Parts: sequence; structure tokens; C-alpha cells
Amino acid sequence: LQLKRLLSISTITSTNMGSSAAASGPSSLKLVGLVAAWYAGNTLYNIYNKKATNMIHAHWFVAAAQLVVGVVWSMVMWGTGMRKTPNLTASDIAACVPIGLFACLAHAGSVLAMGVGAVSFAQIVKACEPAFAAVIGLLLPPIDVKPMLAYAMLIPIVGGVGLACVKEGKGVDINVTAFAWASMANMAAALKGKVGGSVTKSLKGDKSKNMDSANVYAVMNIISFLFNVPMVVIAEMDTLQVEWDKATAEHGAQALIINIALSGFFFYIYNEFAFAFTANVGAVTSSVLNTAKRVIIIVVSSIVFVEPMERNTVIGSAIAIGGTFAYSLASKVKPAAKKKKA
Repeated sequence: LQLKRLLSISTITSTNMGSSAAASGPSSLKLVGLVAAWYAGNTLYNIYNKKATNMIHAHWFVAAAQLVVGVVWSMVMWGTGMRKTPNLTASDIAACVPIGLFACLAHAGSVLAMGVGAVSFAQIVKACEPAFAAVIGLLLPPIDVKPMLAYAMLIPIVGGVGLACVKEGKGVDINVTAFAWASMANMAAALKGKVGGSVTKSLKGDKSKNMDSANVYAVMNIISFLFNVPMVVIAEMDTLQVEWDKATAEHGAQALIINIALSGFFFYIYNEFAFAFTANVGAVTSSVLNTAKRVIIIVVSSIVFVEPMERNTVIGSAIAIGGTFAYSLASKVKPAAKKKKA
């Protein structure tokens, strides 16, 4: 029943997200519904993703399988006419390829980080994404210089994550592998945002291409999947059959398939709702609520998977997430206009 409701809401939202933003403005009820669905989808994705990666130690495969669900979803939407089919040229697709690559690495990095470590720890490290975005903004053209207050907010973000890694009586205790994968996800997400901003804006601006927010995400998801497949072949093909047989013998094929399928479904759905919400309210409000979302995921995952939350972890994550919240606001502050001399 919940899946049917999400399916119907997603279909209506995807069809109307472009026209709603262009009209007098979205209703408060619609925005609340989008946020609720976004949060619910994201939380359920993290739960089912962790269950799937706990069952089978072939995490690149899990990441690829999750993207397949989105590919099938998009094909059904386009094939049935419920959503307009993108009208892209070869050059358009070529421009989307780097974005799809970074989307692949961002998704896979998150899956692998949560596969080898706690969901809460991966979310805490991912709160550092603004630090990666700030560095990328200064290194790659066009140079994006943020207000000084925004850079100052990177201190509590990095410091909070550092504090969360300090265990009482043990000192610094980091799951290095999970930290590395989560950091890769942060870097890839920052690069995706940097190289993708102008491309997606151009595609959405040309109505003849049928590239609203939902279709932009659908195309990126397909390209992301195509990049993920070679990584499965390189990293896991030799052991995939063994791991699959081991997982199905211990947990059953049905349970494994259901968890992978549901994680893929909720991954795609929550991203659609997030894109729809951003298209309606803008990046600043979306960034703020994205920060708040991490708190919910950390709390829920800690309860569901009985992940210990020590005092330093709680304080550190609160500082890091608070810093991310402040960075989201400070980075969008426009400099005051200089007064002309008389």
C-alpha cells in the first residue's frame, strides 16, 4: 500500500513539477508532501541499502542493481507516455557523460561506505561535502568564491566530524575504509555539482529537449548505471557468484532480492522528490532541509541497526551538521552592492 501511494505521488509530482514552479507558486501542502516523501524515501533507502549490503558482500553489484530499478522506472514512464521522452542530441548526451560518471562514483561511494561501516558514521562523514565543494569551487573554472563566513563554517564541519571519530578511552577510532568511500562520494558529488550546473541549466532551459528536473535525473541515472557496470566486472565479477550463493544460502534469495529492489526503488524515488522540491523552492531551502535529513537518518539507523552513539559522536555530529546548515545559508548570501561615489 505504501509503495502504491509513493508510486502515484511520484507520477503526479514528476508530471507537474515543471509547470507548478512556473505558475503562481507551489502550495504549502504540496511542499510539505514533497519533503515528507523525500525524507521517508531517503530514510527507507538507507535502511534497505544497509540490509542488502549486510547480506551480500558485493557492494558494487548492489549499487548497480539499485540503479537498474531507476532505469526500468524511467523506461516505463517514457514508454507509457506518462512522462515526455527526452529529445537529446549526441552532443547533449556527451555533455551529460561526466555528470553521470560523478553521479556513479557518488552513489557507489555511499553504498560502499555504508556497506563496510555504520550508516550513522557514513552520514557524519558525508556532512563534510561542503568542504569538498568549496575546494572544487576554487580549483576548477569558473572559480566560485564563497563569502568568508561560508568558509568559516567549514571549521565546525571538519572539527565536528573529527570529534565524532574520537572514542572515549580509545582516542581516534576511524573505520578507514568507510571514511575513504564516503570521502570519495563527497568528492564525486562536489564534482558533479560543479560540472553539471551549467549543463543541466541549459538542458532544462530548452523546452524542445523535454528535460525537466525528473528527466534530467533519469538520464543521469542511466549514464551512472552504464559507468557502474564496468566497476562490477573489475572489482567483483570473480567472486560475485560465490558471494551470491553464500548470501542466498544464509538469507534466502527472496529476502536478498527484495532488499536490493526496495533500496533501488526508494533511492530513485527520494531523488525524484528531492529534485521536485528543489525545482519548486530553490537550492538554499533544499540545502537546509538536506542537512536536517541527515539527523533523521542518523537517529533512525542508530535505532534500527543498534549502532552505538557515544557522547563524542553525538556532539561531533551535531556540530558538523550545524556547521553544514550554517554553510548552506552563508554560501548563498549575496555581497552587498557597492555604493557609487557622488
